[in-house]
Amino acid sequence: MRFCSSLVLFVVLLGSLNGHTQGRGGGPPPAARAAAPFDMTGYWISIVSEDWRWRMFPNKGDYAGVPLNPEGRKVADSWDPAKDEAAGEQCKAYGAPGIMRIPGRFHITWQDDQTLKIETDAGKQIRIFHFGAAPAGGADLQGVSKAEWEFAQRGLGRAIAGDRGGSQAGSLKVTTMNLRPGYLRRNGVPYSSKAKLTEYYDLVKESNGDTYLVLTSTLEDPTYLTEPMITAAHFKKQADASGWNPAPCAVR
Repeated sequence: MRFCSSLVLFVVLLGSLNGHTQGRGGGPPPAARAAAPFDMTGYWISIVSEDWRWRMFPNKGDYAGVPLNPEGRKVADSWDPAKDEAAGEQCKAYGAPGIMRIPGRFHITWQDDQTLKIETDAGKQIRIFHFGAAPAGGADLQGVSKAEWEFAQRGLGRAIAGDRGGSQAGSLKVTTMNLRPGYLRRNGVPYSSKAKLTEYYDLVKESNGDTYLVLTSTLEDPTYLTEPMITAAHFKKQADASGWNPAPCAVR
């Protein structure tokens, strides 16, 4: 009798599982664009409410807040903007680990259903987030970024908010590696080719209709950092491209 009861329970559970699968279509998962828990496309402007001093006025030798090891401090102290200019390295501070903290405007679009693109007016940089397999290639300033949606029940987990209906909220997680060495700040604070950047993008909508993008970043670099460096940045959504003014990288 106990065996029969267990068998019946198994059949019921199996039927429920099959019904759930069929209800979701039973086919391949939706593309990243269709699965997005919120829409982060559009024009955004930096809200410099964190680390104002280092983001607005980066002075040589001022690396407070960065867990640099002795070698990292040595490199930062030897920074020479004139040498960077002479070598054509004006963009070393505009790589993935630093570009989102340089005050400016950002234009986010879907390049295709599996690829998100961020263009910056500061330095005219382009970041590409790959939800599928990322292409192989040599190291460059923006590295190779692997993206994925992380879902959580609304009110639980690390998700802040989503702007779609239903019970799900989520975050965009982006992991970037294969970086060319560059600067964390525009004053020569270094990161190496071994650096790994992990970012979480969350959407917040205020009751007055304002929309914000919250970015939490963690940089790990065994070459120059004694521990992971965690930073935050905020961006406010704009109604249109007003103020969009792409400009080349600047050393000073």
